[in-house]
Amino acid sequence: MKQKPVNSSRMPIYRDAGFELYDADTTKDAFQKETENERIPELYIYSRYRNPTVVAAEDEIMSLEGCRWALLTQSGMSAIDTALSVFQQGRETGPWLFFSEIYGGTISYTEYVLRKRRGIDARIFEPANERYDLSAFENQLEAAKPDVVYIEAISNPMLIVTDLEKVIGLSHKAGAKVIVDNTFATPALCRPLNLGADIVVHSATKYFSGHGNITAGVVCGNDSHLMKACIEYRKFVGHMLSPDDAYRLTTQLKTFSLRFSRQCSNAAGLAGLFRDHPSIRKVWYPGLPEHPTHAEAVKLFGDNGWGGMVTLDFAGTTPEEKKKNRDGFIEKVSGAISLIPSLGDPKTIIMPVESVWGAKYPEPGMIRLSVGFEDYARLEKIVLDGLK
Repeated sequence: MKQKPVNSSRMPIYRDAGFELYDADTTKDAFQKETENERIPELYIYSRYRNPTVVAAEDEIMSLEGCRWALLTQSGMSAIDTALSVFQQGRETGPWLFFSEIYGGTISYTEYVLRKRRGIDARIFEPANERYDLSAFENQLEAAKPDVVYIEAISNPMLIVTDLEKVIGLSHKAGAKVIVDNTFATPALCRPLNLGADIVVHSATKYFSGHGNITAGVVCGNDSHLMKACIEYRKFVGHMLSPDDAYRLTTQLKTFSLRFSRQCSNAAGLAGLFRDHPSIRKVWYPGLPEHPTHAEAVKLFGDNGWGGMVTLDFAGTTPEEKKKNRDGFIEKVSGAISLIPSLGDPKTIIMPVESVWGAKYPEPGMIRLSVGFEDYARLEKIVLDGLK
């Protein structure tokens, strides 16, 4: 006797590797339709292709991002690989232009995978005085004539905010497709697809998950041809998120807006505290009027907030003194604020900048804080005690 459907409000976890296709004709029809690469197939075939639990999580992200499709992958880097790879056209592939202030993993991928293994002409556009000169960008577009431009809405770790509307407009005018990594900003602050971006990627490990216990990525877009290309690439290389992680991600996405709003308000409070404290030389936070790209942040984010990341540099007359002040702070707060190489967690976490970025950011007094959604009064006390 067949079990009755369960009246659950949640999509269950389908751990099936392969799905029942009943007979030869149904199997033939399913595989023929599979070549159409629809996001939701008529019949599921194999979980590397598509999985109903993963599709349910994608639906949640589509609602947040306001996009026509979203495809989950097993990490942020696999999302980046998928988004970029669909624009690779063998020997006909032209140059790709990357803004320099992007995630270190993406920079390494550019060097070791795109350049060395795939032979892509990956070029770099550098900022000037911690902001992007769009006249210089336009000149580089004219000189390079790239097929793809890759940018981040908020950069890591200096929190440079890009004027996405202008960058996307200039890129499209030059004939380039635009990929935006929106991990730091999230759709709560801006939706790059609404500004004309071709693809948006996120490390869903960070704010979408928000609990530091899932590794996932997502590729989002509106163009159906790009969706089909991304589905095909994800299927062939195996960049599929597991149904168990998709189920947990679906539950965590329900609280995204609440969590991220609190993280933004906590970060704004800490940024002001650090700015006014004598132990701190400088604070980077897009919400501060003195931040080099505050005007870009106002234009892009409006009154949505400024993000949950704060970068700061400890005061000191010598590099040794600055390092001592940095290390002393990390040690004093270590009982409540851990040093973890990630971001978006429920609790505030620290990353020493020079230790991770090395020669690119050699200042020994710099740290990056991913601010959590703890009680702010308690968080402020922890920080003030650490600054004593």
